[in-house]
Amino acid sequence: MNRRRLLKGAAAGLAATATAGFAAPSALAAAPVRPGPFPHPPQAVRAARSGASTLAVDYPDAHWTPAATGNFTVSSRPSAYPVRYVVVHVTQETFPDTIGIFQNPARKVSAHYVVRSSDGYVAQCVREKDIAWHAGNWDYNTRSIGIEHEGWVDRPSYFTHAMYERSAALTASVCDRYGIPKDRAHIIGHHEVPGSDHTDPGPSWDWTRYIRLVNFA
Repeated sequence: MNRRRLLKGAAAGLAATATAGFAAPSALAAAPVRPGPFPHPPQAVRAARSGASTLAVDYPDAHWTPAATGNFTVSSRPSAYPVRYVVVHVTQETFPDTIGIFQNPARKVSAHYVVRSSDGYVAQCVREKDIAWHAGNWDYNTRSIGIEHEGWVDRPSYFTHAMYERSAALTASVCDRYGIPKDRAHIIGHHEVPGSDHTDPGPSWDWTRYIRLVNFA
């Protein structure tokens, strides 16, 4: 199913089912959203909020924002499946709507991370050991980390320096931890997944800049 269709229509349904702290806006904004509803608590506070004795996040600068358990597959990667790719996505939705969709068990979609446009805030929605449903290809789902970026493929103003920088640092960390080469053969767009009918991250995504930042991170 087209990812755009999966992600559309969430605002109406979320009015009744939104998780605390993720209220859906009444309509999509025509200009980049610059909200600040997600604070940056220290790690100890994040751990306490998660109810765990250790941090729930795999990347230290991420903030645990779990997807519904019915929207991903529990696994034990990399022992169950090797992690060989990072798949770059663009949400075609606002950051709050995307989080709400991942927390709605009826949507059957998720990604490991979502990066906010305005400041590069990183939310982790699925543990890296688990299989997020983001690529539309089961084989690639099992072997990749999916990173969503707030915005639309035809609105380059969403692709801010903060987003590029914070996302590149995240991707560099993933590559370092799993031994993934930091190149375009292994850091790919959703449109490059075999069988995909998606166009994201689109022609406005600056791959040269992004890969350079990943390697400098």
